Amino acid sequence: MIYLKKSFIVLCVICLFIVFSTPVMAETKVNINTADQVTLCTLKNIGDKYAKNIIEYRKKHKFKKPEEIMKVKGIGEKTYEINKDRIIVKEKKIKE
Repeated sequence: MIYLKKSFIVLCVICLFIVFSTPVMAETKVNINTADQVTLCTLKNIGDKYAKNIIEYRKKHKFKKPEEIMKVKGIGEKTYEINKDRIIVKEKKIKE
């Protein structure tokens, strides 16, 4: 019985170490002019319906600034605010 308790405690400590020592992955940027539906859905509060709305909107209007996403039906200031650090509209150029 004592062996079982010690094993359980050791297992818990190992699990906690793994969870807290794993680096948090940085959230990737999403180009709303080029992203596919699946990628758009990685934005918070953006599901399939709103991702489709973004794709339909950009067929007629290219996004020039990230905040223009609020022009898409169903996407307001709250959704923009929680995603603004991830939304981009231009690809970053790689210096050679």
